[in-house]
Amino acid sequence: RCGRVADGICIRLYDEQDFFGRPRFTDPEILRSSLASVILRMKALHLGTIEDFAFIEPPQRRAIADGYQLLAELGAVDEDNELTPVGRTLAKLPLDPRVGRMILEAKDRQALDEVLVIASALSVQDVRDRPMDRQAQADQAHAKFDDEKSEFSGYLRLWKWLGDARGGHDAVHKLTNRQYEGLLRENFVNIRRVREWRDIHSQLHTVVGEQGWGDPAPGRPKPGTAPSGGSDDAKRGAWGQHFFNDRPASYEQLHLSMLCGLLGNIGYKSEDDESYLGARGIRFYRHPGARLSKKPGRWIVAAELVETTRLFGRGIANIDPQWIEQVGGHLLKKQLLDPHWEKKAAQVTALERATLYGLVVYHGRRVNFGRVDPVAAREVFIREALVAGNWDTKLPFLAANEKLIAHVQELEHKARRQDVLVDEELIYAFYDQQLPADVCSGASCESWYKLEVKKQPRLLLLSQDELMRHEAAGITTQAFPKTLRLGGVDCLATYLHEPGDARDGVTVDVPLFALNQVNEERCEWLVPGMLKDKIQALIKTLHQRPRSRLVPLPDTAARMAGELLQPEKFGTGSLTDAVLRWVRDATSLDIKRGDLKLDMLAPHLFMNFRVVDEHGRQLGTGRNLGALKGELGSQARGAFQALAGLKTRPGPKNPGISEILESKRPNVQVIRPYIAIENIAEKPSQQNVPKQPERYTSWSFGELPELMEIGKGTQTLIGFPALIDLGGEGGGAVTIEVFDEPDTAAARHRAGLRRLFSLQIRDALKYLEKNLPDLQKMATAYMLVGRAADNSGGGTLEELRQQIIEVALDRAFLLEPLPTNEADFKKRVDDGRGRLTLIASEVARLAGGILVEFAAAQRKIKDTKNATEAALDAAQQLQRLVPKKFLTTTPYGQLQHFTRYLKAITLRLEKWRGDPARDAARMAELRPQEQRYWRLVAERKGSADARMQEFRWLLEELRVSFFAQELRTPQPVSIKRLDKVWLQINS
Repeated sequence: RCGRVADGICIRLYDEQDFFGRPRFTDPEILRSSLASVILRMKALHLGTIEDFAFIEPPQRRAIADGYQLLAELGAVDEDNELTPVGRTLAKLPLDPRVGRMILEAKDRQALDEVLVIASALSVQDVRDRPMDRQAQADQAHAKFDDEKSEFSGYLRLWKWLGDARGGHDAVHKLTNRQYEGLLRENFVNIRRVREWRDIHSQLHTVVGEQGWGDPAPGRPKPGTAPSGGSDDAKRGAWGQHFFNDRPASYEQLHLSMLCGLLGNIGYKSEDDESYLGARGIRFYRHPGARLSKKPGRWIVAAELVETTRLFGRGIANIDPQWIEQVGGHLLKKQLLDPHWEKKAAQVTALERATLYGLVVYHGRRVNFGRVDPVAAREVFIREALVAGNWDTKLPFLAANEKLIAHVQELEHKARRQDVLVDEELIYAFYDQQLPADVCSGASCESWYKLEVKKQPRLLLLSQDELMRHEAAGITTQAFPKTLRLGGVDCLATYLHEPGDARDGVTVDVPLFALNQVNEERCEWLVPGMLKDKIQALIKTLHQRPRSRLVPLPDTAARMAGELLQPEKFGTGSLTDAVLRWVRDATSLDIKRGDLKLDMLAPHLFMNFRVVDEHGRQLGTGRNLGALKGELGSQARGAFQALAGLKTRPGPKNPGISEILESKRPNVQVIRPYIAIENIAEKPSQQNVPKQPERYTSWSFGELPELMEIGKGTQTLIGFPALIDLGGEGGGAVTIEVFDEPDTAAARHRAGLRRLFSLQIRDALKYLEKNLPDLQKMATAYMLVGRAADNSGGGTLEELRQQIIEVALDRAFLLEPLPTNEADFKKRVDDGRGRLTLIASEVARLAGGILVEFAAAQRKIKDTKNATEAALDAAQQLQRLVPKKFLTTTPYGQLQHFTRYLKAITLRLEKWRGDPARDAARMAELRPQEQRYWRLVAERKGSADARMQEFRWLLEELRVSFFAQELRTPQPVSIKRLDKVWLQINS
């Protein structure tokens, strides 16, 4: 206790080795404390620099450097280590520079009363006791002083509580000293330390008062003096009263003042653990005895850093990182990163990053880079705003240059070469040569340009010669047209040279309503400018013998393209066939279509289609026109029919078809053998007036043309009229509609004609329905057809009867050519009526034979044991051959072979027992052929052209050849033959 309560001698004991290893004398105080106060006082007294002062034992240079560093942190010295106004004021205060800086800042921020209390508290040992045996009770008693964000605020609460407990100088009932000391002990507050705190506060109060900072409010004592009367504590200064502030300081005012003296003690919360990253790379932790009611925030400041088992921060308070910039802006190290052009602001902007002693205070702050580095900003401005065109400006030169550059780039894409347009460095040099040095933003460029353009009308305007390295020969509008005539309309064509891109090559925008009328063979020819390259690529796929007779291939392709580019040849028929004929004539070799391997051609040698609606929105895209028609064909048909229903201008009439169409679509007129429809304005009185389609039960509409012309502006579409069966909704009648595809129109027209023929022979049909031979017997087997196909219940007798009659009507009345006028129709009715019964009997016998073999095959599948794979494949084949509507969905000529196909199923399963391995081997050969066919059917959404139909029935013949050779096939069939047909499908 010596030195604390009285003079005395302190004896310390060491072991011998430790004792003799220590210096003979301890370091003097000046060597163990900061030299900031000494440096500050010496400079204020003009005693020269501390480095040159004649100390008996001069301090170490590191201590001197630390002192200067602290003074710089406090803003007391400048970069030359000369005193600043703040430093001269601090030198007048007989205080530690840190404390003095806090008080000085508090004076300006109206927080002086609070900072004096906290500064004095930090100068003494914590007045709160925490005995080892009563820690819980002490913590509970001290909890009322705790603040959730700041221990500094906790000192103010404790200070106010001490004043309220004592009673204050103007209180009526004041505690005696004994009562007061007892209250402090009950709350675990050290009496002696409280007196020390109060004494230091009084001393600071006096020092501040001597500086004349602030005038006391009326009735308040003058700063630096104690109030008269009252207790000894009261005479030292009033508890919790404000002598210098007009009102209590806010949290921000208080902590900004404290932060001025503690900038080296800030910390940022680590993401990994509970530690804080401090100044100059140190890491410290919250002191275990920190008096906070909640965990500290991400940014904190500590009153002091103490190292025991680890480095701890004591006296912690939450701070806003923006405050660091306010009070420590002179210490921030700033970096400008990523200077870039901002289109909206029309300036070059950099992202500023500021650090304090290695801690990132803020980052990503946008700064006008032109004010910091105008030279670098000018370069970015030219490259990004002018060369790249990323600037919204009304200055005419930029739009004109961009248009010219786009034109040259278009020539590059058409020519499929990337060396026509000069590189960006040359364009940059053009602008760099003309722009003055101070132009580095949109505003400065506009101001300069508006003055200078009056002297130079072509200022900053590029020319085509300056943009092109050489002329792009052959790039003409004729070779690379802007529009292509497809489906009767002009489709916009765009060109891109970007191998690997989905749009590489030529892309045409096809209106939805014209999609079904686009001719696939015309699309093979692409555009005249690309014909030579495609021909060369095609003949390059030939095998060696014919190819060797065509070398050099580029010259051969050029000659062939020259011939095929003649107006009467280009776009006529298939390009593949045209090349095939030319190669045959040139080589005298029998070249097959399959020798030209289209799958080896680059994607850009096939036209890319972009289907758009009436608003230009993309509905589908791809190079497979058939797939696009399969996906969007029904929508296209609806769009076409909506177009065909538009108003038209008056024209010469032809009685019959015009009246029918007028009932559906007002004012549709017949011109020559066609029907011309144009889009004109509709009168408001006639808008939104729905009209029911005209129903007909006999041929009373005149001649039905094969096709019609539909005008849309200056463009013309071709429509195909067809009779439509209204079925039950029409009460047994037909109407007329226009379609965009001849195949679809033909299919619907046959159904409409069938209905019209039926209406003429009602009596004959009634007799036929009652007298079909063996109908009841066939219906028994037919009951199993639907159940086998889709598990939705078997077919009924009525369904079978309707199918037989429908096929019989087709065979009796709908043989080609179909009637197109009333006379032909009546003649066909008379001719077919007499043979309908005979034909119906023939169809019934054919259906009966198929159903008998179907039942036999189905029984065989059920009876076959242990042949899971073969039986499953046979069942699948049976379902595909004989669905519910097999009579009407299968071509009549192909129905003749069904009994053979079904017998082949039975024979296969009988042979399986004798040689399962042979069956499996054959199945392995067959499966890839079937898989690719049904995959293609799925891709085209069930639609199948003539080549696909051929492939379909060759698959059945291949099954007969593989599994039931004794039944024979009408033509040779093999895997090789199927591959050739498949190649034709894909071509």
